[in-house]
Amino acid sequence: MKLHVLVDALETARIAVEGGATVVQWRLKDVPRVDVVERGRATRSLCARYGVPFVVNDDLEAALMLGADGVHLGRGDEGAEAAKQHGLMLGLSAATLDDARAADGLADYIGAGPVWATPSKADADPPIGIAGLQEICAAVSAPVVAIGGIDTSNAAECIRAGAAGVAVIRAARDAAALLREIDEAL
Repeated sequence: MKLHVLVDALETARIAVEGGATVVQWRLKDVPRVDVVERGRATRSLCARYGVPFVVNDDLEAALMLGADGVHLGRGDEGAEAAKQHGLMLGLSAATLDDARAADGLADYIGAGPVWATPSKADADPPIGIAGLQEICAAVSAPVVAIGGIDTSNAAECIRAGAAGVAVIRAARDAAALLREIDEAL
């Protein structure tokens, strides 16, 4: 749970996994499912070789087709109950305390954020900040993974706020440095 990397390319996934990423989330936006699956096969194989859980973003059917370990669903995505029925690890997004409370009990982990502004998601909710992250972490029993604007300069701050881990997109290639920051904060 410590370090989720969200990737859309095999090479980025390889660098992140070799750097110590503990979860790889396959995230291809605005492409047909067939492309998500076709392009995801090599990354799925890489994760299996390294023993790193492979999670598909936003698409339960693609996760099942890829034999993924899990699926991460946003607030508007459907399939949480079905994911659990299929035995998949389930991550659910939360941008508010109410979202987090609604996800608690069903989710295996809650992706909370964005903590800070992020250019990686054009339609991101307003940042919750460290105070919002602390509030969510204190209110739920599921592990919380902080996301949004996180890099080596602030990952440890998220852990000290109560997060079990962090998720990164832009900083995926800095996995080794991020993991050191997280470990020091723990």
